Amino acid sequence: MTSAASYQRIAYALLRVVAPFVMIQHGAQKLFGAFGGVGPNGGTVPLASLMGVAGVLEVFVAALVLLGLFTRPAAFLLAGEMATAFFMAHFPRGFWTIQNHGETPVLLCFIYLLFAAFGGGRYSLDALLFSGRRTSTAAEESMTAA
Repeated sequence: MTSAASYQRIAYALLRVVAPFVMIQHGAQKLFGAFGGVGPNGGTVPLASLMGVAGVLEVFVAALVLLGLFTRPAAFLLAGEMATAFFMAHFPRGFWTIQNHGETPVLLCFIYLLFAAFGGGRYSLDALLFSGRRTSTAAEESMTAA
């Protein structure tokens, strides 16, 4: 393995940790009132609401991606959540993401689509637990070819 491939695998793992870390903060804000909470009084959202479901996904499913556990299905769910968030909350405010403040959900949606397509990578619990299966992803194979 070339050193460039090693750096690419590390960068991929870092992205797989940082993107869900950002999302977990949004979920903690909704569910636990962390970081100032939601609304003018800094409260939480009802668990049995659309925002409550979003909070659960953002904390618990994002934690799976952060750990690299069941990465593909978890990331696919999160990509769908971010697409839904964009089209329900941001897109009605305008077409351009700079105008409707939808940069974060759009970027996270496509980052999670990347994880859904390529999996957790070498530095993931998926690779550790399912080592009997094929652990290299298409992304890693292209890295070693570079």
